[in-house]
Amino acid sequence: MKIEGFQYRRVPGADGVELNVAVGGSGTPVVLLHGFPQTHLMWRRVAGQLASDHTLICPDLRGYGDSAKPDGGYSKRAMAADVVAVARELGYSRFGLVGHDRGALVAFRAGLDHPEAVSHLMCLDVLPTLDMWEVMHGTSAAVGFHLYLMAQPAGLPEKMIAAASDEFFGYFLDLWAKDPAAIPPEVRSVYLEASRRAVPSIVADYRASATIDVSHDTEDLAQGNKLRMPVTVIQQDWGATLGFDAAARWKAWATDLHHQTTTAGHFMAEEAPDEISTTIRELLKR
Repeated sequence: MKIEGFQYRRVPGADGVELNVAVGGSGTPVVLLHGFPQTHLMWRRVAGQLASDHTLICPDLRGYGDSAKPDGGYSKRAMAADVVAVARELGYSRFGLVGHDRGALVAFRAGLDHPEAVSHLMCLDVLPTLDMWEVMHGTSAAVGFHLYLMAQPAGLPEKMIAAASDEFFGYFLDLWAKDPAAIPPEVRSVYLEASRRAVPSIVADYRASATIDVSHDTEDLAQGNKLRMPVTVIQQDWGATLGFDAAARWKAWATDLHHQTTTAGHFMAEEAPDEISTTIRELLKR
């Protein structure tokens, strides 16, 4: 299944890791990064709306979808380097960057590591990795059980998830969607099949967020590194539910921040594409 009207290419990322990339539209470039447990296909409706004004670059992250799945290299720093390399290979040294969920963590890291390349940054429904771990405590942390499962040493998590992969990944598609119709059966099937083929690399991505990614965020925080480009964050209001101030957390990282909440579910690019497309356009005007 493909985004209608988009062309597909195999494009080398960092260290020659090949990514599956959908490219379409015309105009100033915007890179769209998907989340878990999805592929670039999650952007099908938003990308279609933005294509009249922008060139949309929609890769499968390394380890996901039809992109290469190396044995290692799943720090968000490595994955962010993929994004910059792919955009450069396509002829763009500077671009707007929008990420959802796991893709938002990659986008966040790209903004810190490659400010010369990222002109505008949008993150959907995440906190920076370091903040995510800091706010998860007590019984409320049970909502993030998958974070703790996939943080464990290699071996057991992969075996457990592979033994019931459709049930595991489908659980999150069901739990996190306020509007299940936004992910129709044919799209759900694509997500489940892609995730089924990528259990080790998906776990490696999450494991990195409990190890090397925390170290990188800690180093940046200590050095006072911040996102200097215009930043927009859209989240569900789970800060109120879990007892933290999401906007304040983000303000510690961004010098030019617009933070807003949405009534859509976690899969907001599919559940509320008009809202997300409009907000992206507003960000790119700042």
